[in-house]
Amino acid sequence: MRFLLCCENYPPSVGGVQEVMRQIAERLAAKGHQVTVATSAHAQRPADEVRNGVRVVSFAIAGNWSRGMSGPVDAYRRFVLEGAFDAICIKAAQQWTFDALVDLLPTIRARKVFIPCGFSGLYQRVYKSYFAQMPQWLAQCDALIFYASDYRDIRLAQAHGLGHIHVLPNGADEREFADTKATDLPARLGIAPDNYLLLTVGSITGIKGHWEVARAFELASFDRPATLLLNGNVPRRSRLGRTWQRLRELAMGRPTLTALVLRINSRQDGAKRVILTDLSRADVVQAFKASDLFVFASHVEYSPLVLFEAAAAGTPFLSTPAGNAVEIVRWTGGGVVCPAPVSRSGYLKPKPQDLATAMEALMSDPQRRASLGDKGRKAFLEGGFSWAHIADAYERILLGSAPTNPPSEAAHD
Repeated sequence: MRFLLCCENYPPSVGGVQEVMRQIAERLAAKGHQVTVATSAHAQRPADEVRNGVRVVSFAIAGNWSRGMSGPVDAYRRFVLEGAFDAICIKAAQQWTFDALVDLLPTIRARKVFIPCGFSGLYQRVYKSYFAQMPQWLAQCDALIFYASDYRDIRLAQAHGLGHIHVLPNGADEREFADTKATDLPARLGIAPDNYLLLTVGSITGIKGHWEVARAFELASFDRPATLLLNGNVPRRSRLGRTWQRLRELAMGRPTLTALVLRINSRQDGAKRVILTDLSRADVVQAFKASDLFVFASHVEYSPLVLFEAAAAGTPFLSTPAGNAVEIVRWTGGGVVCPAPVSRSGYLKPKPQDLATAMEALMSDPQRRASLGDKGRKAFLEGGFSWAHIADAYERILLGSAPTNPPSEAAHD
């Protein structure tokens, strides 16, 4: 079958969306399907190439329906209409690969599968007109995939009586997490064997919680020396974007992440150390396996991959209630959620002192951490949270052979 997957970004770009779509695309191709990905242009990727059996076609388009789109939008629309695809799967609202097609949905002959991906802007004024029209767009799709059984996107679909719903979890790569063996990564990073190792992973955008995790680490007390590994790539930003981020930090009256890390590391007692880095993917996986606790303080998510990866590694996790983190805790049993207040825009505002208290409680209870890690690992192995299992479900949905499922059957499509 000829499948087209559409997403705003794709490898070598780094991020959760990119990883999900790469996993699905490459696994579908390995099953013998002809898979094409339509995505944004990337400086390190040709405009049209085959990557690991997947054709990746790039369009230098930016923006969305509400803010306006620039670039060869018409060329993308023609590509979709004239591609003779059997099914298309579009990842996420509020971005151009979906928004450029909304008025064409009735005329697209291919089976149309859409992953709303959380509707992060649902409560923002700029998207008011956009979401007023969303129900009719959802109704024109043949299947809707949600990653959470109770979140703002699926609630909107249900409120309008839409029944073509599938609930699938995110997951982790069973090949990367085939074992949980100890690694030499701590030694290579100069981390002493008797140190606690805490980890967070995410793009350093200001909303993934790196600052809050570092500040909580600074406030927390531990019974032995501890190292915090802050891992993340810094997305490309315009000068205006960087200036806006700095003004935001100044308005909040707090130091930059780099300054905070320097402050923690400058203390003379040496009981705490923070490493701010951007590891290779292989070393990120090793970091998950080597850590005593994974901490995630994101302000906004849909269904964070990193929590599934922590569970796969057998590493207990502490998370804000971002996206469906509470549901992931219920599904995997692998972690704990620390409450956080919510802003009018729907973004979380994590409190470092609350995170510090939760950190201390977990780090002082090795038996609880071991139990959480064991439960998460068991759920990963037995509960359908591997990409091999999830890709099979995507294939059935694209082929139209999967029955719809109610939210109570989440993770079992």
